[in-house]
Amino acid sequence: MPNVTRADAQAALRNPLDFIAARWTPDPRTVRRAALAALVMSVIIVITGGAVRLTGSGLGCPTWPKCTDDSLTTTSEMGLHGVIEFGNRLLTYVLSAAVGWAIIAARSQKPYRRSLTRLGWAQFWIVMSNAVLGGIVVLVGLNPYTVAAHFVATSALIAVAVVMWQRTREGDAAPRPLVGTAVRQLVWAMVAASVLLILVGTVVTGAGPHAGDSSEVERMPVDWETVSKVHAVLAWIVVTLAFALWFVLKAVDAPRAPLARTRELFVILLAQGAIGYVQYFTDLPEVLVGLHMFGSCVMWIWVLRVLLSLRERPETDADLTVPAAQASRATSASIAGPR
Repeated sequence: MPNVTRADAQAALRNPLDFIAARWTPDPRTVRRAALAALVMSVIIVITGGAVRLTGSGLGCPTWPKCTDDSLTTTSEMGLHGVIEFGNRLLTYVLSAAVGWAIIAARSQKPYRRSLTRLGWAQFWIVMSNAVLGGIVVLVGLNPYTVAAHFVATSALIAVAVVMWQRTREGDAAPRPLVGTAVRQLVWAMVAASVLLILVGTVVTGAGPHAGDSSEVERMPVDWETVSKVHAVLAWIVVTLAFALWFVLKAVDAPRAPLARTRELFVILLAQGAIGYVQYFTDLPEVLVGLHMFGSCVMWIWVLRVLLSLRERPETDADLTVPAAQASRATSASIAGPR
């Protein structure tokens, strides 16, 4: 490993990402795995956040950014609720590290892909703003509107993470549609219905019985059963659109990728719907509610995967030049043999 000079140290302090990128070129598979890690952590933070609410640990740490007025961490007097809430806060750092790793890997890839790096930074700023929003949720005593905004922000994070993961497996050429305009419009209608489904789902949560703490917590002033039925209707609309899309794709003999993603989405939607109905008729057991939240994340990911499968982005000449040059250097080194 080369010695780090004083100039190198100063350069690293001025712009650490440039310093790393100048000395490391990750394998494309490493970049893909880094982007996938950020996506997986985005889903995990939703699951653990749901666990905080469903166990009544939302105010386990009653203040923010400290856990108590006198302690940064949870104390023994706060019991299990404090451990659960503080553990969820700690996972935010793990999520930040995963996003940071994705940014570093994307920035160090050769050739440099500005769009990919920007997607990583977009995730970073969403994480930071959502961490502040999470603190506000605690400070306002789990106000249901802030809780809903917290979940919506995480859904936006998942969306950006999905796009970045997809882009790591594509080139930088202009997107080329694989299906006609009518099919793309149908998919966009499904995306819009899915967004509305998620938004109404946050209202179901905000009006429902799982307030997130054992104390009296404000709920949204709407009839829970009525809004649950609206949520179910929207779910059936998304299911119908997914089935219609699959039928149309088969009719037009579409490429395999859109067909496969649509078929997978349809199965996910049916499973998610089954969980939703069971939890409704069994008075919302916490385990099923948590599983439904996880299913919501998976559904949203696959809706976006369907949308992204409708086009392809081939590699540009610049994408092919660097790997070819690297292969040439590797071949030359093997011919020259060890020195």
